[in-house]
Amino acid sequence: MSKPVSRISSEIDFNLEGKQVGFLRLPHSVHRSAYGWIPIPVACIKNGEGPTVLLMAGNHGDEYEGQIGHGVLLRTLEASDVEGRIIFLTSANFPAAMAGMRTSPIDEGNLNRSFPGDANGGVTAQIAWYIEHVLLPQCDYVFDLHSGGSSLMYLPSALCRRNSDPNKMQQSLEILKLMGAPAAYVADSPQGDDRTLTAAAGRQGVVHFGSELGGGGTLTPAALRVAIDGIRRALKHLGILKASVSVAPAEPTQLLQVRGADYFVYAPDSGLFEPLVELGETVEAGQAAGRIHFHDTPWREPSVAYFKREGIALCKRMMCRTERGDCLFHLGTPFEHSLNKDA
Repeated sequence: MSKPVSRISSEIDFNLEGKQVGFLRLPHSVHRSAYGWIPIPVACIKNGEGPTVLLMAGNHGDEYEGQIGHGVLLRTLEASDVEGRIIFLTSANFPAAMAGMRTSPIDEGNLNRSFPGDANGGVTAQIAWYIEHVLLPQCDYVFDLHSGGSSLMYLPSALCRRNSDPNKMQQSLEILKLMGAPAAYVADSPQGDDRTLTAAAGRQGVVHFGSELGGGGTLTPAALRVAIDGIRRALKHLGILKASVSVAPAEPTQLLQVRGADYFVYAPDSGLFEPLVELGETVEAGQAAGRIHFHDTPWREPSVAYFKREGIALCKRMMCRTERGDCLFHLGTPFEHSLNKDA
């Protein structure tokens, strides 16, 4: 059986030298536009031989740090700064980015739960297929910048997946430190697992780095510095930016890890969420994480959610209105090279 061919076409040639900008054209026939297409912004800077990196943001449309940061890099970098190739996909799930939503308003698709995608599927599935089967095979590295979106707030963090090879793990930790976020963490099994870009990169042999740079539908100068200066430092370290390109020094970062399900706290009931812990605080196993208040029956005592283990609060729910099963917190613990999941 022949391999499927993407219906998405590119206005730019990824093998052409120099700096190009344009759109990926995703055919989309609707009532208002019978022969229309969705314009997904794409760009490429290529100069000679060297590694290729995909700078991706807008995987979730309500996460803004990467969309703005990668845009700044696109406008300020020229081909003369580069040794190799940088591909920019700054609003990957473009319909979601235009709507300022985590998921696409067209098909409710969550791009980071849609890999490996479908070349003949819905809009989000087609985008996922193009990224995994057209863009990633051209790349050595991918930086996929996220934040907590509308519903969560993170202590600004860089992240990567755990690697069983100690040398490769050490190389990844160096990149995390260079990104210069207040925290960096290593995840054993990211949320969404084999449907994420992290998993897609692994299937294509591409080294993946990510971030959780804040959230709450906001943007802070500190988070944006990581998205711009941190990426510049990482690209220079990887040899994709020339040695002559100046970069700001990295701020210290705290190395953490996120491992099993006990790192996460979920709402036990629906109601109004009262957090009892702030981001960055150290908590103990059995400590109360938050209360869920019942505004429909205010005479009831609130339900209490508890931390299952000790750790540092990396992520907190932003929205007060909460339903049973919503994530309230997740923790990080000091990084250990051990593969023992009880660590």
